[in-house]
Amino acid sequence: MSENKEIMLFPYADYFPKIHESVFLASGVKIIGNVEIAENSSVWYNTVIRGDVHYISIGKFTNIQDCCMLHVTNNKFPLNIGNNVTIGHSVSLHGCTLMDSCFIGIGAIILDGATIEPKSMVAAGALIKPGFTLPSGKLAAGVPAKIIRDLSQDEIENIEASAVRYHKYTLTTINSLIKNKFIV
Repeated sequence: MSENKEIMLFPYADYFPKIHESVFLASGVKIIGNVEIAENSSVWYNTVIRGDVHYISIGKFTNIQDCCMLHVTNNKFPLNIGNNVTIGHSVSLHGCTLMDSCFIGIGAIILDGATIEPKSMVAAGALIKPGFTLPSGKLAAGVPAKIIRDLSQDEIENIEASAVRYHKYTLTTINSLIKNKFIV
């Protein structure tokens, strides 16, 4: 097997992604421009993070699952993602803010200027309109999304547990890749 020289990080203008050495980037990931990712986060297969016309900041222990699309709005809306955030498969984030310890369900779309406060959850397939704020401890669902109900204490605890689980998945994946000589 030949060594994989996949290019994952790309410049844009004077910017180049700043990725902490502990971050896991799965195959197919493309990260462009003014993007910073903090310790122990993970970006899974075929995700695109494009910080070309504004910045993207991603906190610690955050997982961005397979096939997500993250982008910004030209000089107006950056993308800020806090610590311990779980972003499900095929989520689209555009110029929004996800605060610490929130959970974004599979296929959700969150648009410009929206804010997802800590310990809140966006349901799978939901569309969060521009400028919408989801308060802490709430669940939003639907197209367009509306606040459905308060989260239970178990659901709030599972948000934090999800970030921990994904960090364990990352470590298992890295060990599997090393064991099978995909990483040396």
